[in-house]
Amino acid sequence: MANEVRVAREPLKAFAREIFIKLGMPPEDAEAEVSELIWANLRGVDSHGVLLIPIYREWIEKGVMNPKPNIQVLKETPATIFVEADRALGPVVTVFTVKKALEKAKKAGVCWAAIRNTTHQGAMGYYTQMAAEQDMAGLIWVCNPPNMAPFGAKAAGIHNSPIAITVPAKRHQPLILDMATSVAAAGKITLALDKGIPIPQGWAIDREGKPTTDPKEASILLPFGGPKGSGLSMMFECLSSVMMGNPMLGPALFGRQPGLPLKKKEEKAVSVSPGHSRIPHIQNSVFTAVDISQFTDVAQFKKDIDEMIDGIKALPRADGFAEILVPGEPEYRTYLDRSRNGIPLPVRTVQNLRDVAGKLGVEVPPELKAA
Repeated sequence: MANEVRVAREPLKAFAREIFIKLGMPPEDAEAEVSELIWANLRGVDSHGVLLIPIYREWIEKGVMNPKPNIQVLKETPATIFVEADRALGPVVTVFTVKKALEKAKKAGVCWAAIRNTTHQGAMGYYTQMAAEQDMAGLIWVCNPPNMAPFGAKAAGIHNSPIAITVPAKRHQPLILDMATSVAAAGKITLALDKGIPIPQGWAIDREGKPTTDPKEASILLPFGGPKGSGLSMMFECLSSVMMGNPMLGPALFGRQPGLPLKKKEEKAVSVSPGHSRIPHIQNSVFTAVDISQFTDVAQFKKDIDEMIDGIKALPRADGFAEILVPGEPEYRTYLDRSRNGIPLPVRTVQNLRDVAGKLGVEVPPELKAA
């Protein structure tokens, strides 16, 4: 397509890594960050890929994201861990925490891991897949300040808390359910901006609470399934932020800043992407790992997952459907295509990345120069 450019994975990853190093991140942390971004792009989750780099750059420079955080384990037991992120970039502290949680789950059978005061974690399936790779089940969700209207309201009062669940299979790829509690993730509105296209009706409302298809006017997300997405989001807040003593929704609804205060005076100047709260970004997260072998034979579990997938895909298809897909299958097919043929980036995304590179003195890959 004329309005997009394809870039191979490794040049794009090296380019992105250099940007984060220039922004003050240690090389190993920059590697953790870009690995998650590229994972998202390879699977077609472009709303959580490299298009976020310009936003992250601003947040780092404003003090919203901390490129050199003091990550601390505040409390732990054989089956729990509580981590203070110190506004670390999400993948840095989340990978740190997930690795510890998986170690604990291997010994205790399960681990509930809580992360406080982190920042944007990207595509949540990235972390639950880490559990499946060790023959475990993984579950993760996120809570932020309000960016979504509760069912029946026309103002933001809850967050579109994403959730991911992954289990391993044998012949098939792991089942990966990765979804927001909104009709569409906020990053998809940013992607629509970069593509210069409208968003579907029902994704969002503007600041006055009126429906809009203009991504520039979309300020408040809408929950999927009405009261179902709305209620699920509220319960995630109860089981994460409130349980950590670091509530996101209550303080925001009554005009207080959730989480740790920003370290720089520019906090009011921080821009936000469409569909996000006007409050400077901060979030909490919960990751849970379950060792399948504590309950059943892992090999048999994987065979049973395969059988379930085979049975579902063999069901009679509804009109208009060529096949029945299971969670994670469309993304894996996109991964195979993009691994061979490169990652497509909208021209506006490319220009935004070139702008960041120019400000930081980072060399732009040849594919991006020609866009």
